[in-house]
Amino acid sequence: MTGQLVLAALAGIATIVILIVWVKIHPFLALMAGSGVMAIAAGVNYVDLFASFTTGVGNTISGTGLLIVLGSIIGTLMVGSGGADAIVDTILDKTPVKRLPWAMALIAFVIGIPLFFEVGVVILIPVVMFAARRAKQPAILVGIPALAGLSVLHALVPPHPGPLIAIDSLGANLGMTLGFGLIIAIPTVILSGPLLAKPMARWVPVRANEDFLGAKGAKEGAKRPNFGVSIFVILLPVLLMLARTIIEVGGWEGSAFGKAIVFVGTPLIALTITAVVAMFAFGYTIGKSRDEVNDLVGSSFGPIAGILLIVAAGGGFKETLVDSGIADVIADTLVSWDLPVLIAGWLVAVFIRLATGSATVATITASGIMAPIAAGLPATETALLVLAIGSGSVFFSHVNDAGFWLVKEYFGMTVGQTIKTWSLMETAVSVFGLAFVMVADIFI
Repeated sequence: MTGQLVLAALAGIATIVILIVWVKIHPFLALMAGSGVMAIAAGVNYVDLFASFTTGVGNTISGTGLLIVLGSIIGTLMVGSGGADAIVDTILDKTPVKRLPWAMALIAFVIGIPLFFEVGVVILIPVVMFAARRAKQPAILVGIPALAGLSVLHALVPPHPGPLIAIDSLGANLGMTLGFGLIIAIPTVILSGPLLAKPMARWVPVRANEDFLGAKGAKEGAKRPNFGVSIFVILLPVLLMLARTIIEVGGWEGSAFGKAIVFVGTPLIALTITAVVAMFAFGYTIGKSRDEVNDLVGSSFGPIAGILLIVAAGGGFKETLVDSGIADVIADTLVSWDLPVLIAGWLVAVFIRLATGSATVATITASGIMAPIAAGLPATETALLVLAIGSGSVFFSHVNDAGFWLVKEYFGMTVGQTIKTWSLMETAVSVFGLAFVMVADIFI
C-alpha cells in the first residue's frame, strides 16, 4: 500500500509538470488533472474522485482567497491614487546617485508588501529605467535590487499568496511568520540585491530600456496622498497582525484590551480594516468620487482571477494529498532520511520549482507534503518551515517560468544574460533565505 501511495504522488506531480511544462496547460487545470490522477492511482473510488479536491478548493477560497482579494484592493488603490508614486519619488529625491541601488531595494521592499510580484515589476520598471538613465549606470545595477526586494517579499511575507498558502496548510501562526519573514527578508534582500548587483552590472552592462520610461499610476496633475499616509496604509495590516502576535505570546489575550487587539489582528479583519482605510486615504480624502473609488476597487479583481484559481486548485491538490494518506507516507519517508525538517521542506519546494517554474505551485505542493510533519512541530519552527518552503519556491527561475521572460523583455537581455542576472539572483534569494532561516532556528 505504501508503494502504491508513493507512486500515486509521483504520478500526480508528473502529470502537473508535463501539463504545465510541455503541454502548456494553465496551472489551474494542471493541478486539477494532477489531483484526479493522484486520486485514481491511490485507489480512490471514481465516484469520490474530486471530493477532497472540491473540499480543498472551498476551504482555500474562504481563507487564503479572501486575503488575496483584500490585498489586491489595497494595492490597486495605492497605485491608482499615486500613493506608490509618492513613496518612490520621496525616496529617490533624497538619495545620492551612488546610493540608488540601495534606494531601489528599499522602495521595492516597502511597496512590495501589499503588491503581487508581477504588479510590483510593472510599477517599478519605469522607475528603474529612469533612475539608471539619470545616474548613467547599467540598468542591472539599479534593477536587480528592485527585483530582489519584490521577490523576497513574494516568497516570505504575507499577504502574498505563497506564504498564505503555506501558513494555512501547515497551521502556522500568521503574525509570527510575518515577523520572522520581515526579519529574514532584510539581510536576504541586501545580499541578493544591492551587493550582488555590482558584479552582475559588470557581467551584463545593459543600459536603460527607453521603451519603459512611460507614465506611472496616477493621472498627471491629480492630487495624491503624501508619503506618510501611503507608508501608514501599507504598514497598517503588518502592525495589526504583529500586535496580535505580541499579545498572544505575552499571554495577555484574556484582558479586554487583549481581546480587542487579537480581533483586529486577525488576518481577515486586519486586511478588511486596511482596505476601508485605503478607500479613504487613497480615494475620498484626495477628492475621488464614490464611483471612482468603486471603479478602482472593481479593477482589482480581474488581475487576480488567475491567481485565485491556481491557489484554489492548489488547495484541492493539497487536500487530496492529505486525505488519500499520500502526504503521511511521503512525510514518513522524509523523516526516515533523517533530514532536518527545514531543509527537507526547502528541497521539496526546490524540486517542484525547477520542474514547473511556478513558485506558487512549488509552495502548494511542498506545503501539502510537509503538513503531517508540521503537525508535531512547535509554533516557532512551523513558522520557519513556511519560510524555508517559501525560500525554496523561488530557486533558479529559468525558461519554464513566466517571470524569467518578463524580466528578459523588460531589460532587453538575451537568454544567457537573463540567466546570469535574474536566475542567479533568484537562486541567491533562495539560498540566503534558507541560510537565515537555519540561523533563526538556532537562536529562537
